[in-house]
Amino acid sequence: MDTRLTAEQDGIRRTLRELLHKRCGSPELRTAVDNPAGYDPQLWSALADQLGLPGLALPERYGGVGCSVTELALACEETGRALAPSPLLATSVLAAPLVLALGTRAQCAELLPRLAAGGLTAALAVAGPALAGALALTGGNERYAAGGGRAGGVQARRAADGWLLYGQADQVLDGHSAGLLLVAAHTGGFARSRTRLFLVPAQASGLLCVRQTVLDPTRSQARIQLRNVRAELLGEEEADERAVLAALAALGDGVATVLACEAVGAAGRVLERTVEYVGQREQFGRPVGSFQAVKHRLADVYVALQAARSAAYYAAWATAHGEHVGGLALAQALEALRTAAAEGIQLHGGIGFTWEHDAHLYFKRAAGDELLFGPPHRLRDRAAETSGLFAHGEVAV
Repeated sequence: MDTRLTAEQDGIRRTLRELLHKRCGSPELRTAVDNPAGYDPQLWSALADQLGLPGLALPERYGGVGCSVTELALACEETGRALAPSPLLATSVLAAPLVLALGTRAQCAELLPRLAAGGLTAALAVAGPALAGALALTGGNERYAAGGGRAGGVQARRAADGWLLYGQADQVLDGHSAGLLLVAAHTGGFARSRTRLFLVPAQASGLLCVRQTVLDPTRSQARIQLRNVRAELLGEEEADERAVLAALAALGDGVATVLACEAVGAAGRVLERTVEYVGQREQFGRPVGSFQAVKHRLADVYVALQAARSAAYYAAWATAHGEHVGGLALAQALEALRTAAAEGIQLHGGIGFTWEHDAHLYFKRAAGDELLFGPPHRLRDRAAETSGLFAHGEVAV
């Protein structure tokens, strides 16, 4: 593994950091989360038009840049630094790869260029608090089911001219603002049930998308309610019933890798701000940062951050080379972010506990991602399971 960034990778990061520094400071961030969309549409347009960020990991034949998940993850380290609210995770990390993997040629040709250009945003709607399970991050998804309509989840049934969806999905990232929904639905009855993905436009009759009040305001979520909504099946009708679950499981490692880099970027930024503050704040006639106890606490955060960054970078490299270690990297990155944010709140003193300061936003990002994609101990347990670490009942002592 060559740990040096290529000129292209370094250019993407540097340009993105400069843009976010100008367009996503603290005042702009707070304005964006109060926007009905949950993000700044003008910033999203700039990310799409100037950097091609939505299509960074999509093939050139569909209007993308043609890079890999590695470049997308490194770019997301910068969006994590700024806690930039945008539909990037929902559109480019969760939805677009599924369209590419499962969609027909016609569906890919119609949707992927619009997703790559940023003119169309998309969201993955998975029933219940089960996104991590569906992506096989915290356990195998072989038995995952999208639900059964009124009993919970989303049910799909055939109609004379297509499919109808009925049910509800909570915790849909950017679902209220997305122009297209990828809805996981239960088909085939209970004797031979299976999960399929369906395309639902935001203007579909019978669809209700309501933005939810959530712990992390920089990561918008919505409740999706479908009442006999007409939908288009993603992929071929005769496709293997296991293809969807396999595609979700394959997607999970890339999602974890991107989230790990995001968390590392956020942890790095909160540590920088904390070090700057304790170097300026004085107590007993000297900077707080000169006290040995404070130095030790910040040193511990720095070590945790560097270890998490190494794991995230390795996962970003490994994903493009067929190795799957994103879950472990995400577990370490989430713990590093939570530690960095908690220490930042403490060492900022009284101001660190106020809503006016940004420290709580970083802590909420760590806690919110743990709820959606973790927690770390479940991520590690899944990694141990897939590697066969305890397959023979042996435990290290």
